[in-house]
Amino acid sequence: MTGMFSLTGKVALVSGASRGLGWAMATGLAEAGAHVVINGRDEAKLALKAKELADRGLGASALAFDVTDEVAVRDAIPAIVARQGRLDIVIGNAGIQHRAALGDWKLADWQRVIDTNLSACFVLAREASAPMIRQGAGRIIFTTSIAANLARATIPAYVSAKSGLWGLTKALAAELGPQGITVNAIGPGYFETEMNEALLANDEFTAWVKGRTPLRRWGKPPEIAGAAVFLASDAASYVNGHQLMVDGGFGSVF
Repeated sequence: MTGMFSLTGKVALVSGASRGLGWAMATGLAEAGAHVVINGRDEAKLALKAKELADRGLGASALAFDVTDEVAVRDAIPAIVARQGRLDIVIGNAGIQHRAALGDWKLADWQRVIDTNLSACFVLAREASAPMIRQGAGRIIFTTSIAANLARATIPAYVSAKSGLWGLTKALAAELGPQGITVNAIGPGYFETEMNEALLANDEFTAWVKGRTPLRRWGKPPEIAGAAVFLASDAASYVNGHQLMVDGGFGSVF
């Protein structure tokens, strides 16, 4: 790819990239020319995914570590820079869900969702910003959600984490912008991913999503890739502290 959307020569790290939206975004970045480091916890699965991209002639490698492990993240970023020579783009995408009535929630459930969906992104950005500051440029992108703006019952930790992540996006955009680093978010609507299997199996809920969404359907994972490429590219050089919603219009109607 050439032009303002080209990522040729760039190195990207995508967390939670072995499946779903993370895999779709990683694929999009690789197709735009970036070397993509695919992250997750399952080393064997990551290796297969990296090979899938490499077999297409795209730049990819795998690095397994748990984003909720601060020490692991602190070790991983310098390892990527040492191996690839730089780090230009980070997408903090790893996330989990927990659904239950309020009275059935345990504090451990709450903490697990907050740690994975919010705190891990903070640590990832803190560590990744160091080489970006040295380079004088970088792109940090978080996967938020329509839940950053719109709440739904039974998922208080997820709503809180995604709302917090949107706040973190703005705070880091203010702090890192003067150093040439943009920080933005992508807010997906309802997508056909593994994390939404329980919802997809509920015919009533699926019909509600389709009826509420102006495009009258759920999103498909590859449809998130363009947003990631845009925010990672020179085309978005003056976009900072923004949350780009990719939701089929779900959040624009009531």
